[in-house]
Amino acid sequence: MALQAGIVGLPNVGKSTLFNALTAAGAAAANFPFCTIDPNVGVVPVPDPRLDQINAIIKSKVILPASVELLDIAGLVRGASTGAGLGNKFLGHIRGVDAVLHVVRCFDDPDVIHVDGDPDPLRDIDTIDTELALADLESLTRRVDKYRKGSKSGDKEQLFHLGVAERMEKLLNDGKAARGGGWTEEEWVSVKDAQLITAKPVLYVCNVDEGGLGADNAYVTSVRARAAAEGAQVVVLCAKIEAEIQELPAEDRPVFLADLGLAEPGLAFLARGVYRLLGLQTYFTAGPKEIRAWTIPIGAKAPQAAGVIHTDFERGFIRAEVYSVADLVVLGSEAALKQAGKMQVEGKEYVVKDGDVMHFRFNV
Repeated sequence: MALQAGIVGLPNVGKSTLFNALTAAGAAAANFPFCTIDPNVGVVPVPDPRLDQINAIIKSKVILPASVELLDIAGLVRGASTGAGLGNKFLGHIRGVDAVLHVVRCFDDPDVIHVDGDPDPLRDIDTIDTELALADLESLTRRVDKYRKGSKSGDKEQLFHLGVAERMEKLLNDGKAARGGGWTEEEWVSVKDAQLITAKPVLYVCNVDEGGLGADNAYVTSVRARAAAEGAQVVVLCAKIEAEIQELPAEDRPVFLADLGLAEPGLAFLARGVYRLLGLQTYFTAGPKEIRAWTIPIGAKAPQAAGVIHTDFERGFIRAEVYSVADLVVLGSEAALKQAGKMQVEGKEYVVKDGDVMHFRFNV
């Protein structure tokens, strides 16, 4: 499952610095309001200590973590929805992503220019949200017109899509995001088909200075309150620190993090935050050639999990041998798992759990 998340935010909030740090793509962006025209793309591994736990017992040549594809999308400015700045080029890039990572500046620094004066996270969020909503309204107007014409014959499907589109239009006119409509499963299919930006799940990334990595500052507190009201999620990190971590040799990073009172880099909880946001989980395959983490929706059954590896695996699924990483760590080998009855044979109705290790049997 190839995940895409778009990193958005006003110019100079630390968005590109964060992207460069997460993808080790190079030096931090220059300190002046500047926007790249095309999105930079980077593949970011999802840190998971369970991979090393498996490898400590099942020695393998290659370890492959799950990953998230990040798009560093050009900074948005007021009027983008009507073509100001990079306008529709930005908005076109973001329509295809699975989730939006909204980087918000939550620190004071007179040497870092803010396009609207002093930092104000809620004002910045409103600026971005307004432009996204205006862009969505323009798109929705065309969708409403399309289904209004198509429904004149009384076609039930056309009328259904028209009703959903009109409700989305009202939400946006009321200053609410399309994702907040309390949609049924059937309605949500229509919402997703509209490809609205405000229908995407949002993770607010509060970019703080080093002093803000302990307790929440007032800026972060305000963003958390906003996110709670929207049903969105929040992570707090320091993009500058993340960039410094990437410049260090791997063996020096634990000491650097410990000095800051951090257990792990911001990359780890940012990547996990995307997983939570999208309702995803991880299962593993393990053998002498490779140990690999695979991404699936929470609630996926065994054949669906097999299909992530290859569609033939899902089509010809017979059964799966399943055990947990936790049991492997305790018992120390697959042979011991079998002997203890901890390796189960599961069929097509088995609901995969986060942390399962699976061996599939299939026939095509």
